[in-house]
Amino acid sequence: MATMDPRADIREFLSSRRARITPAQAGLTAYGGNRRVKGLRREEVALLAGVSVDYYVRLERGGLAGASDGVLEALASALQLDEAERRHLFHLARRSGTPRRRRTTATVRSTLQQVLDAISDAPAWIGNGRYDVLATNQLARALYSPVLADPRQPANTARFVYLDPDAAREFFIDYDHVADAVATKLRMEAGRNPHDEELISLVGELSTRSEPFRRRWASQDVRLHRSGRKRVNHPIVGRLDLDVEPLELAAEPSLHLNVYTAPAGTPTADNLALLASWAASNH
Repeated sequence: MATMDPRADIREFLSSRRARITPAQAGLTAYGGNRRVKGLRREEVALLAGVSVDYYVRLERGGLAGASDGVLEALASALQLDEAERRHLFHLARRSGTPRRRRTTATVRSTLQQVLDAISDAPAWIGNGRYDVLATNQLARALYSPVLADPRQPANTARFVYLDPDAAREFFIDYDHVADAVATKLRMEAGRNPHDEELISLVGELSTRSEPFRRRWASQDVRLHRSGRKRVNHPIVGRLDLDVEPLELAAEPSLHLNVYTAPAGTPTADNLALLASWAASNH
């Protein structure tokens, strides 16, 4: 895969969302017992969205460029899209014009590194939508040591998960959940930045070398970055059940700050303190 085709992405996304909804789920009466399509027909989506069949066919064939917000909202409602899917639809529409190959930053400002270094009791790191690990504090370097062991820089969590699956399964207790999240968030990023050369290269590499990634990528599923729980099996201190908060950086919209914490008095908090002591002694 040398390029991404926004029109093909639109076609596959809309058709996959249409295929998962039955007429009954959409509140429609299904006439005839021998439907040849899975899910809704195009004319049924057009009816639900309040547009002509010809116009919807043009949209599904990749012609989202120029579609109004009202049409996109009606389409999202007709296809029962969740928040992540709705945002993805808008990204696809707004980025489906003339391709502009671009590179995105792989560095962070020195002041952001100062912010990271000031966070001493919690692992914290800055990444982008491609899962590049761009900057870390000392505790994050200790926590993510298996990921950061990759000689390629910047280290990339997606490559670790899919191209070193044995190590990733040993590190991430909920490996399948993590693998799903990586693929769906990369798909979301591809809708946001379809002409990002580094992203195109990453998706191409993962698609070529990992069948599980190809399968998940083909699902067209998308997901937002949300707070949650991440469970890891650290090679030094053992199991850590961490609360994760991804924070968007207003001055750097392509980057996010991830902070991992644990409630005081829990085994994970004790193990984090042990990890901090180990990291300081090996600094």
